[in-house]
Amino acid sequence: MKTRNYLLLALGLWCFGSPNARADRREFLLEKGWRFTRTDDSAALRTDYDDSRWQTVTVPHDWAIYGPFNPNNDKQNVAIVQDGQVEPSEHAGRTGGLPFVGTGWYRTRFDVPEFGRDSTRRATLLFDGAMSGAQVWVNGQRVGEWPYGYNSFHFDVTPYLNADGMNNTVAVRLENLPESSRWYPGAGLYRNVHVVVTDGAHIPVWGTYVTTPVVNERFAKVNLKTEVILPETVETNRYRLVTEIRDSAGNKVAETTTRLTDYDEGVLTQDLVVDRPALWDLENPVLYTAVSKLYEGDDLKDEYSTPFGIRTIEVRPDDGFYLNGKKTVFKGVCNHHDLGPLGAAVNEAAIRRQVRMLKDMGANAIRTSHNMPAPELVRACDEMGMMLMVETFDEWRSPKCQNGYNRLFDDWAEKDLVNVIRHYRNAPSVVMWCIGNEVPEQGMEHGAKIAHWLQSIAHREDPTRPVTQGMDNPGAVINNNFAAVMEVPGFNYRPFMYPENYRKLPQRIILGTETASTLSSRGVYKFPVVRAAMKTYPDHQASSYDVEHCGWSNLPEDDFIQHEDLPYAIGEFVWTGFDYLGEPTPYYTNWPSHSSLFGIIDLAGIPKDRYYLYRSHWNPTEETLHILPHWTWPEERIGDTIPVFVYTNYPSAELFINGVSQGIRTKDTTIRVEGSYTKEAQASFERQKRYRLMWMDTKYEPGTVRVVAYDSTGRAMATEEIRTAGKPHRIELTADRTVLDATGKDLSFINVRVVDKEGNLCPEDTREIRFKVKGAGSYRAAANGNPASLELFHLPQMKLFSGQLTAIVQSAEAPGEIVFEATAPGVKGAKLTLQAK
Repeated sequence: MKTRNYLLLALGLWCFGSPNARADRREFLLEKGWRFTRTDDSAALRTDYDDSRWQTVTVPHDWAIYGPFNPNNDKQNVAIVQDGQVEPSEHAGRTGGLPFVGTGWYRTRFDVPEFGRDSTRRATLLFDGAMSGAQVWVNGQRVGEWPYGYNSFHFDVTPYLNADGMNNTVAVRLENLPESSRWYPGAGLYRNVHVVVTDGAHIPVWGTYVTTPVVNERFAKVNLKTEVILPETVETNRYRLVTEIRDSAGNKVAETTTRLTDYDEGVLTQDLVVDRPALWDLENPVLYTAVSKLYEGDDLKDEYSTPFGIRTIEVRPDDGFYLNGKKTVFKGVCNHHDLGPLGAAVNEAAIRRQVRMLKDMGANAIRTSHNMPAPELVRACDEMGMMLMVETFDEWRSPKCQNGYNRLFDDWAEKDLVNVIRHYRNAPSVVMWCIGNEVPEQGMEHGAKIAHWLQSIAHREDPTRPVTQGMDNPGAVINNNFAAVMEVPGFNYRPFMYPENYRKLPQRIILGTETASTLSSRGVYKFPVVRAAMKTYPDHQASSYDVEHCGWSNLPEDDFIQHEDLPYAIGEFVWTGFDYLGEPTPYYTNWPSHSSLFGIIDLAGIPKDRYYLYRSHWNPTEETLHILPHWTWPEERIGDTIPVFVYTNYPSAELFINGVSQGIRTKDTTIRVEGSYTKEAQASFERQKRYRLMWMDTKYEPGTVRVVAYDSTGRAMATEEIRTAGKPHRIELTADRTVLDATGKDLSFINVRVVDKEGNLCPEDTREIRFKVKGAGSYRAAANGNPASLELFHLPQMKLFSGQLTAIVQSAEAPGEIVFEATAPGVKGAKLTLQAK
């Protein structure tokens, strides 16, 4: 296989709401003042329609997240083939049990006063995403449609605006069909809606295309292709395009001018050189900006800014993935798009919190499973140093859901793929495109041709990044050319087949596009501690000993060992980073169960025990020392065997219970891939012994569990203790951020827990906590991470789960003090003061 060097292409990400040098381009959000109804009334497209009785909402808006939960909201009678099911059965909670099915109408009004002063102005409506089947009208005239709810799309609405540009009415009809999703998709205008006003001569949406074909320590060659739209009657030689590149401090580091006499089918090509470039990487995500200025004579007609990064990526057979010439193993997670108690409604503060938590765990990549991401996620990853695998489709022509993307594939697949690539092809965080996930075409005769067609579109639009997809049928795809077509063969699960895949495929690399699917509930521990597949319990939970998984999947170490020992295995994307709404595997038919158990972090954004296992392996330079389970058990458990596990980046640790040593355990690094997949090895946790420390025979007695961690020389490096909790005494509050931006959008995530007098968590406490917020903020939502809870997220009260929950406070638009108060019967309440600035 010929090694292919992928150099950065950077498409401009629109910076909406930022000031421009001139008023020739104006960009603003349609946020407040929307009217919304669930009644399907086609008369709503009319300008004179009376929508005064509709609900007033702010966009982004997810109509379904407010519930109520009900198993009849989207009950499905299906066989989930990818989960190994053969016969159809009734599934409850597959999409979270929330009321997303049905039709919704949105209406608002906006002004474009520039139209009254200049008839050459143009206006564009840009939707970051609308769930789903969007149909758009402006002033009663149909503008267009975009069926796929996850993609961004835009329309030139100039012909539909009122002559003076004032009091324009936009109406949007959305419809979610039953059996259209395998997880919670959200509903409504759940991402931002923009209005872009430009001169007749302008650079259109996603109109710049930056590549860096040469990158070294001395210089980077920057190639910029810019699409320019001109009025039909103008003389092109009157126009010139001036492009300057600015560094992260705003200093101009390169500039060039091109007259439109060189105009080639609407696209101008420019070459610039940046001396001594600062490269974008995971530790220092340096961004440059290309500022494109379009002049007619001396008049500035348009100014368009394109953030981009300079970096190289390369896939080397038998070796791995290289970022800026440095071998980089993918330590990735898969994430659905919902934000837990916020639903699908986009919020940048919530997204950035997720990225921060994942980076602290040691993750360096996110797979946007199984759909296009929000611009806010891409921007956060660009700025924070997180790689992205941007995924497009969960279905091609063959259905997984009766009303899924299969209905749209033939007419819309190329349009959708083009939009997402042009939107994000220049974001430095995006290092790979993923064209599908576990599609049934894997085992079909024509499947390889469809894969080749989609991959060719990706290469046409962006030849700089490799293309992959998640395949879960290795027995078929390695023998029917389906996997051989892909530049990077991505496999979901079955790591024991990696060696056979490698022997048969020409690419000589393997990517774990989806791994683990380990199941656990935060703070819930089941006995005896044995490895189990698809284990179910009356409480609809899974054990946080991290020894349970799905029938097709495995435990974290089953993947760790592959990607450490096999040079052609270039990394993994764990299913999943965060719990998400829907897919409550293995509780397919066991209501109530509204969310997944796969997450390393729960639906409330609280780390599970597994978080520290991944952190100990993925972030070894930072100290990790974590003990499980908790040590507060009923008196009748005294003397019972309660195994103790320790997750640490150190090689050895000694366990003490009430001061008595239980012995030293050392990670067994002699365990290899070969021979560790027998039933006996799995039952005895052979692979786990290489990565976690386990005392399987410890007996419970109330008191203190203490762990001392040692380095390779036997020197004590760290200690950690957990104690048996006494009687619940007070509420304890901890905020992830205490200073918020007074934007009306910023969020603080507050950990709420009940502790005893000494501050020890009471892990079995489930009392209801009530919230009040005063001052320059408001209560937004709460979640406790319990997948079987049916409490509504938006109400100002919730029961604890394993002693904890998360409450979310939102800033107001005016600065000031925010006071958050939590109370509950039987314990002392607590207050926390935040600042909005």
